Amino acid sequence: MNIELLKDIVDYGIIGLLGVMSFMTFWFWIERLFFYRQINIDDFQTKEELEIVLTNNVNIISTFGSNAPYIGLLGTVFGIIITFYAMGQSDALDVKMIMTSLALALKATAMGLVVAIPAIVFYNHLARKIEIVLARWDIKEKVSRAN
Repeated sequence: MNIELLKDIVDYGIIGLLGVMSFMTFWFWIERLFFYRQINIDDFQTKEELEIVLTNNVNIISTFGSNAPYIGLLGTVFGIIITFYAMGQSDALDVKMIMTSLALALKATAMGLVVAIPAIVFYNHLARKIEIVLARWDIKEKVSRAN
């Protein structure tokens, strides 16, 4: 197989996957924000029912945030393997080609971090909103028991 083709498959595959993860993370965060704005705790019979609805799609954001660096690292490792393979197939060592290939391999790790950092921030933001809604449920329950 052509080394350039393999490099493109790894590069676009990893970066593409991270791009999809980034888009989905942002999408689910926005969707949850709109959902939390319009939620009415009086529509729920139990706290557990409310909690199930509140936490939909939040674990996906957490999963993307925790796994994006590993996917980026996987892309970097594949890039380094391809670089070493190309070096082994070459008759002469071309330092410029080696450094360029290694620099490009590292972009996958950087992209993984670019996806992970906002995803964790979004997850923590939503986790706090969930805590607030559940606290409002508890307050409502205490008031209704007191009356």
